[in-house]
Amino acid sequence: MKFEEILHSGMIYHPGEESIAEEQFRRLDMLFDYNALRPSQQTEKTALLKKMFAEIGENVYIETPFHSNFGGMNVHFGHHIYANFNLTLVDDTHIYVGSYTMFGPNVTVATAAHPISPEYRKQDYQYNLPVHIGENCWIGAGAVILPGVSIGDNTVIGAGRVVTKDIPANVVAVGNPCRVLREINDDDRQLISHGKQMEIAKQ
Repeated sequence: MKFEEILHSGMIYHPGEESIAEEQFRRLDMLFDYNALRPSQQTEKTALLKKMFAEIGENVYIETPFHSNFGGMNVHFGHHIYANFNLTLVDDTHIYVGSYTMFGPNVTVATAAHPISPEYRKQDYQYNLPVHIGENCWIGAGAVILPGVSIGDNTVIGAGRVVTKDIPANVVAVGNPCRVLREINDDDRQLISHGKQMEIAKQ
């Protein structure tokens, strides 16, 4: 099997295999270059992200530092996505993120896992499961999304939550492990956090 097929197969494999490591270092060099750019170098940042990512839409902004195991090689971003500082994408296989989704600071999205078996883990084996995040989601600061998880459209994941199982669309999810608190409802069109009335600032 080619290394790309191995990464996406769901089977255990050795990540230190030469062809995998060679491509990974090439991708990490691009990630290093991205993180070295000045905040004002937006044109250069956008151009580099288009080289780094598998797919990326318009108006995507990722604050630095940005961390990624394969430099975005297996990341598929829609349009108008914002990621705050220290986004970590463990993109050993595919990560799909829908348009208009936002990430708070220090969010981790992981696709790589290791066998529970001590014998295989001792040999550095791993396997990968894809992650799907829908459109218009808000992933709160410090959230951790584990391999194989899907999150539906419009859903809010509370800060500091560990998402171990699928979360449906149109809900607020909190707790550890993360679980549905409630559905998003008509009151949310009028109120922001803690019952405060929604007001839009004039500019």
